Amino acid sequence: MSALAATPMECGADQEDADRDALHILPISILPIENAALRRARMVKNPLLDTMVEFFCTPGGGSGQTTVQGAAKMVGLEGNPQHPDLVMLHNVSLLPSFDVYSLRILLRGGGIAITDTSALKLSEGKIASLSAYMSTFTQPLVAEIFGTDASVGGFTDLVGLMRHCPADTVRERLSRMAEKLGIAIPAIPNFLEDYADIFMSLSYYRQCLDQILPPIQSFLECTHDIRTNHQLKQDVNMMKTLDFVEQTINALTANVTGRLESFERSTNDMWHDLTAERFRKIETLIKSYHVSIGGVLCALSVKMDAWRRLFPTPAASGPMRRAEFIMSDMRQGIDRIRAIKDTAPMLSELRA
Repeated sequence: MSALAATPMECGADQEDADRDALHILPISILPIENAALRRARMVKNPLLDTMVEFFCTPGGGSGQTTVQGAAKMVGLEGNPQHPDLVMLHNVSLLPSFDVYSLRILLRGGGIAITDTSALKLSEGKIASLSAYMSTFTQPLVAEIFGTDASVGGFTDLVGLMRHCPADTVRERLSRMAEKLGIAIPAIPNFLEDYADIFMSLSYYRQCLDQILPPIQSFLECTHDIRTNHQLKQDVNMMKTLDFVEQTINALTANVTGRLESFERSTNDMWHDLTAERFRKIETLIKSYHVSIGGVLCALSVKMDAWRRLFPTPAASGPMRRAEFIMSDMRQGIDRIRAIKDTAPMLSELRA
């Protein structure tokens, strides 16, 4: 087993929420798996971007990780490689990200039915932490219904705002909004649910990106010591690897940032001429990028977490140790990230 991950595997609602909100963790219990021992484990991405089955993880005690084949042996299924549980775990292990938005698409595409749909929703705590991000998308909606002077702290406050507004005002604005959308007023709650969910996904990905950017910046700053080291700068292979890793990380970060900014611009444009067709086109556009954005962010976050654990400060280790890590763990799996990015549709083909 490997001891690469550092996330404590504890029981309780807080840990369940943390696992659900993570990009790189999948509690196996949400899958239709029959084996009781496997259901108590979870799947995690390690620093090489391989998917491992993790049976235990304790603070300071390491992580009990193994491959799907290793897990089969541990639970007594090694003689039955075609067992439905193992086939399912193998297929799921190939997914690029375990965030809830990617999983909705990828599990459905793989014919894996999830009976508890709440498992593919963000936790209440995570949703609350996204309120500042969601304001970009909620304010145009609130202005449409309640006027430009109205304000709301988060999407969940919208219901309360509706209750405290004069009934005639709400009815008039909702009627106008329903007319623009080409739907009946009773259908507006469904529209609001779809609106909240799709833009919650953008807020989630934006927060994940913001959390990754500082360690990426720290990593890029630390590579300067490697480039200027008298011994290392003579290593042509090292310099090529460093160029490749830096260029890839910069390109992927810029790509995801550009996509998220494009979605925000498209959303603002939508409100200038709101129609059901325009909203559904934006919704389709954003969903078509869930897998690629989730996959890139998952990979970058796993790489940066591994770097940050080993080198928490610039003085934590010298350039030789950092160079060794870049040549091994950092380089491994980078091609997979580039492949994920290249599978995404062209924005110009889907722009509303």
